[in-house]
Amino acid sequence: MIHEVDEGLRRLLAESGLETAGVEVVFDAPTRDWAARRSAPTVCVFLYDIHEDAGRRGSGAGEVYDADGHVVARRTPPRWFELTYLVTAWASRPQDEHRLLSQVLACLAATDALPARLLTGTLAELGLTVALDIAGAGSDAPAAADVWSALGGEMKASLGVRVRAPLAGAATAAAPPVTEGLVVRAAARREDAAAEPGRRLRYRETTDPGPEGFAGPRERGAAPARRRRRGDRQP
Repeated sequence: MIHEVDEGLRRLLAESGLETAGVEVVFDAPTRDWAARRSAPTVCVFLYDIHEDAGRRGSGAGEVYDADGHVVARRTPPRWFELTYLVTAWASRPQDEHRLLSQVLACLAATDALPARLLTGTLAELGLTVALDIAGAGSDAPAAADVWSALGGEMKASLGVRVRAPLAGAATAAAPPVTEGLVVRAAARREDAAAEPGRRLRYRETTDPGPEGFAGPRERGAAPARRRRRGDRQP
């Protein structure tokens, strides 16, 4: 799922005109060594935080159908995860970097979800909304300053982008559909096989079998005497 989100972001930024302008879109960590090797104008989309949205976790299982409408599998509900990216622009001059970053900001702020036409793999199969927004102060992801400190690079202007994407549940194949009716086959009885005597039901109180070998009805005895209760008058 993560690589499919990456591909969706890459396609979205490419549609904004970065690709035609010769700007690379990469997903590398912007470390000091990486920055020293960079030569072309680049937009870096670095994934640095992943955590589950536990409040959206479901239960049970859903059915997966084929083109003919037959159930082919059962799948557990998807689990939702938040992916947070640090987006930076790299060019020879700060003005060019700001121009690139502004172009990226305009592209990302214009939509609240990755368009369905840009989704691939399991994201396209699930058909669920992949939410996209500019991560604000309410995000649980680490602060940008902490990220730059961990990378060992110099802090620069960046955008925090958060994507909420579903991870497809585990699928279990279902039995194939029934295509034939019930078939009953009879086999000839062997002549030499001894007939097994039937089991006779019999009550203990009587030895007189009823018709056709079944025990007759049990005779009821006298009704038990009613138990005397305290307060009853003697006759």
